[in-house]
Amino acid sequence: MSASDDDHTGARIRRERKRAHLTQRGLTERIPYSYSLLNQVECGARQASDEFVNAVARALNINVMVLTGQQTMGDDRLTALVSPIRAALDLYDLEPTGTLTRTAGQLAAAADQVCQQVRATHLRKAADSLPGIISELTHLAVAAPTTQTWQALASSYRTASDIALKLGFPDLSTVALDRMGWAAERASDPCLGAIRQYKRALVYKEGSNTSALGRRLIESGHEMLDGQTSREALAVRGQLHLGLSAVAARAEDQSAVETHISAARDLAERVGGEAGEVHWLSFGLRNVALHAMGASLAMRQYDSALKQARKIKLPPSTLTSRRARFLVDRAVVEMETGLTDTALKHLVEARRAAPEQTRYHPGTRAAVTGLVHMARRTPDTLNHMAAWVGL
Repeated sequence: MSASDDDHTGARIRRERKRAHLTQRGLTERIPYSYSLLNQVECGARQASDEFVNAVARALNINVMVLTGQQTMGDDRLTALVSPIRAALDLYDLEPTGTLTRTAGQLAAAADQVCQQVRATHLRKAADSLPGIISELTHLAVAAPTTQTWQALASSYRTASDIALKLGFPDLSTVALDRMGWAAERASDPCLGAIRQYKRALVYKEGSNTSALGRRLIESGHEMLDGQTSREALAVRGQLHLGLSAVAARAEDQSAVETHISAARDLAERVGGEAGEVHWLSFGLRNVALHAMGASLAMRQYDSALKQARKIKLPPSTLTSRRARFLVDRAVVEMETGLTDTALKHLVEARRAAPEQTRYHPGTRAAVTGLVHMARRTPDTLNHMAAWVGL
């Protein structure tokens, strides 16, 4: 799909590149993508992938939403929301000041509650609470270190990464994951360390070099779990295989996708049920099915992805974040297969379930853009959705 005006991602990339006084050649020297691809994206001949846009945003040192146009909350409001998190992440190597108001157990419970809020897609509420939790846990970890405190701090850093990614701040997510590794090492918790490698690898999902790096990161996570046989470790191993399937799908390696989906399915059967208590991974057979569909979508096997999507039935207990993500992915698949009415229906359903997450999800914008270009007459519902995502 080619954009017909100057308000598309490629045009915004071109504008920001010029503001940075870079030529196209100069920018491609900073990103793992070719000059030809950049040129096609900027002129609107090719749609930019999420990974491409994130790479450009990092290279230009700007918020990714400047490039996607998803700044409907407003730059100032977004910055104000994440700035306290950024400040809390910088406390890790400073001497603690002030007094503690909560015990280690209370802080661990608070960290778990914020993680739950993110899964329920209450992003602003979670972002408001998180800096204080990180500050107190950092203080406590230095003053009276325990395994529980370090684990809670590592979990809080992971939550900071999740919030940053969902709001379009990949640079802040990277910092948070670095801090997560620092805390997980002090907690001597291999499962947390492995999850951190899984999270890092999700950034590297396209292109030969980045795919190789993604594989190395996840394989290092597997190495951390050597000798671990607990249900927790099995669930984390399964999630690592799902991460490898995502990396392989973006590299269009069908054989590797099948290998890792199969390995994850075997582990899910050993774990039994949905392991929702394991670091909020909710690893299980349903999670495997969702990733298999996602892999087909990433490889542009839309007919196969649609068949898989129609077989997936999410129970009422499904995490809101997962349900909304599935609905957006299904809308993209339906848009690509010409099912425009059902695609719009699922976008509306995703918006109703998780408005914050859905608004900022790149798939939402891709689906809405495709529907607008395909429509002979744009229905009011689609017009409202387009305005809502900033088109």
